[in-house]
Amino acid sequence: MSWLKKDPLQIIAFQSYGTDSHFYARGRALEDESIDLEANNTWQLIVNSWKRFGTDEIKHVGLDLKLPNNNILKATTDRKGYFWVEANLENLKSLTNDEGWLSFELSYNDVNIKRSIQNQNRFPGELLIPSSKAKFGVASDIDDTILHTGVVSLLKWRLIYNSIFKSAKSRIPLEGSVEFFHKLHRGSSGDNANPIFYVSHSPWNLYRYLELFLKQNDFPKGPILLRSVSEALKKKELGDKPQKQKEILNLLKTYPDLPFILIGDSGEHDPDIYIEVAEKFPNRILAIYLRSVKHKKKMLRVRRLIETYSLTPVLLVENSQQAIEYAREHGFIV
Repeated sequence: MSWLKKDPLQIIAFQSYGTDSHFYARGRALEDESIDLEANNTWQLIVNSWKRFGTDEIKHVGLDLKLPNNNILKATTDRKGYFWVEANLENLKSLTNDEGWLSFELSYNDVNIKRSIQNQNRFPGELLIPSSKAKFGVASDIDDTILHTGVVSLLKWRLIYNSIFKSAKSRIPLEGSVEFFHKLHRGSSGDNANPIFYVSHSPWNLYRYLELFLKQNDFPKGPILLRSVSEALKKKELGDKPQKQKEILNLLKTYPDLPFILIGDSGEHDPDIYIEVAEKFPNRILAIYLRSVKHKKKMLRVRRLIETYSLTPVLLVENSQQAIEYAREHGFIV
């Protein structure tokens, strides 16, 4: 972003997920634009938004990923600075903490880099391997499900306004959503450590923004699964599935013995996506929660959609208390 000097380099590791024998991590190598996540000044918020989407990617550069047992995995960034590290390994659970998080460290390994690198070239990352105590997983949308964004507002003006002119620390979660998610995380025993996956159509450029929002409001820690700007702009071919749907399908395939609860809102495509997923995996989806939105036409469409569907319980909820009561009645939580 800077026209006068080169910003130092950084590596952002996106929280990901894996299994005892499968390691999968991803992230992005970028120049550090010094985005102040604590800023509340209107001008600074505008500048931050510009910086998020005007990224300077570090493309085609080699990275090292160091595991707690000192094993080194290699990666190379693509033309947009993204990287993927995937490997079949053994006994990865032995490297995790009680909640199933495996910590690792990333670094640039290209000796030809003549640039300043932040953090002494040591960048933390984490990967979730669900605990053996987990009874189910949760895949939840973010926008208008736990964070009021205004997706259904005219021309999405409210979504744009909130994303640009409000800091992550000033955003307020939908009432009761934090309590509901903690209850789901703890499960029917109160100690299940059920994994929570936050799946959104938001671009990866908003990763740190959303990460801070979730942490600031004490949501259960979980992988945040987004999409690239290029994926959002790409012309969809016949048969193409939304990125959110692909992520949920991958979760179901990664954890074949783990049923899931799907949580979203009635404003956009969550009902269609979730029902199609449930039809493909009819015995794996315990329930679908859809938060009602203030849009009569959209709500009418959703009600008609779920009236003709009976394979999986679909619950339209006005608030988190309704969701909690239903979950308790069905033995998902205590």
